[in-house]
Amino acid sequence: MSADVSPAIERLHRVASALFAVVFALLVASALTAPAADLAVSVGLVGADTTGLQVLRTVLQFAGFGLAAVGYLALTDSWEIVRVARPTLRDGGLVVGGGGVLFAFQYGALFALGQVGLTTGQNQAVVPAGDPVTYYLAMIAVSLLVVGPVEEALFRGVVQGGLRRAFDAAPAILIASLAFGLVHLPSVSGTPAQRWAYVGVVVVLGAVLGGLYEWTDNVLVPGLAHGVYNAVIYVLLLARAF
Repeated sequence: MSADVSPAIERLHRVASALFAVVFALLVASALTAPAADLAVSVGLVGADTTGLQVLRTVLQFAGFGLAAVGYLALTDSWEIVRVARPTLRDGGLVVGGGGVLFAFQYGALFALGQVGLTTGQNQAVVPAGDPVTYYLAMIAVSLLVVGPVEEALFRGVVQGGLRRAFDAAPAILIASLAFGLVHLPSVSGTPAQRWAYVGVVVVLGAVLGGLYEWTDNVLVPGLAHGVYNAVIYVLLLARAF
């Protein structure tokens, strides 16, 4: 924007752009997932109401997110807002440590909520449509290779990176984390209180990932840490399925 635009207008513009990126990602994912999944069923690639279809729909959804993120960066010519570099050995340690921090926080939050008689809702992504062992094994790989990296490219790279053009780190992390939490709301089952408790936990998890992005200046680090965190959850669910 031009130099004579006030800081308030610039910030409003960046927030609107960030929200547009999220809505655009949801629309692209929705437009891609259902038709492609239906096509896969119709040609016999996967069966209806099977584990394969459930996993495929997840991959398609995040492929849509990824396409939308790339499309947004191309349309706005703002490739530089997504900061990426080859991970170092230190980054590898931060990936593992970050995943551990996220996992510890989640269970700490669940314990704290339980002390005041609250629980969180359940994300439908952890509910298998078919064989749970096959589903959890597949989702461990999908979490590491697709869900974590793509979701962080969108929310930390595109959204938080765009906000950083007009905001300091803390408000940019907060706004991106709020968007990150709210996007999860439709996929959570339970009472209104349980669903919003889930969103609250996700917002804080997003803030941790946002801080990791700011610290490392490399979106691959929160992306892989997010993948590790999700994968650990599926490993535990897999252990219970036997």
